[in-house]
Amino acid sequence: MTKTFGVSSMAGSLKRVGLRRPGAILTADPNRWHYTKPLDSAALTSQYDTFVNLVVASGAEIVWFDDTSDELADSIFTYDPSFVVPGGAVVLRPGKDLRLGEAALHETFYATNDIPVLGAIQAPGVVEGGDMFWLDETSLAVGRGFRTNQYGIDQLAEILKPQGVELVVFDMPFHEGPDACLHLMSVVSPLDTDLALVHAPLMPVALFQLMEEMGYELLAAPPEEFNASLGLNLNVLATAPRHVIAIAGFDRTHALMRDAGCEVVLFDADELCIPCEGGPTCLTRPLLRT
Repeated sequence: MTKTFGVSSMAGSLKRVGLRRPGAILTADPNRWHYTKPLDSAALTSQYDTFVNLVVASGAEIVWFDDTSDELADSIFTYDPSFVVPGGAVVLRPGKDLRLGEAALHETFYATNDIPVLGAIQAPGVVEGGDMFWLDETSLAVGRGFRTNQYGIDQLAEILKPQGVELVVFDMPFHEGPDACLHLMSVVSPLDTDLALVHAPLMPVALFQLMEEMGYELLAAPPEEFNASLGLNLNVLATAPRHVIAIAGFDRTHALMRDAGCEVVLFDADELCIPCEGGPTCLTRPLLRT
């Protein structure tokens, strides 16, 4: 039987991925949702279509989330409300209150697609997918901050223990406070099993040291481009080892990856991503990587 799910890396070949089309985000109140400006719905939709075409061109199969009308503006960013491991999925509990309804959306998605749910994070625990990434096939780096708390981390550890997955936890900096979206993957973006793009000024020192000890080459992206992009120059989607999709307009970051042997394809995202604090990785829920 052909395997339809299972993820234990950040840069293995992306075979299946869950996406959700733009819905409530097209008319969302930017003040309520903490977007930087009112969104141009036509431009956002066009940019999303371009992104989808790049994902398809990478060879990945898209599995679509239910796009029935609801008020979940952030639900286009499918990375955060759940996480897939080799044995199935974990339904998470977002730290942004307006996103709490997305957990049920993801639970239904997995039931519809015959992917087992291994467990779910319960209150007062909160965990968001953006605070987790695979260091290797059995080690999961987790950021403890405003979007992921210790209650959630303890539950996640219990759910994943039978899967043989160990959590390695790092404290996130305060930075711009609880209303901003600073995830662990806001400062680390793996490009291969031994290569990652990082924003060194906000990276936990212990994580920086551990990744170097594990043999990672850490590419320090220009801080000016991190600031200009609201952190999204660093948010790149690996569709295979050293093959990435990134947001256009941040040439020094792109050159850094290309000089390290990466193939980088770009798309405009000044409406889709930058105002909403969500980049190419955030738009995906990887279901199968090989």
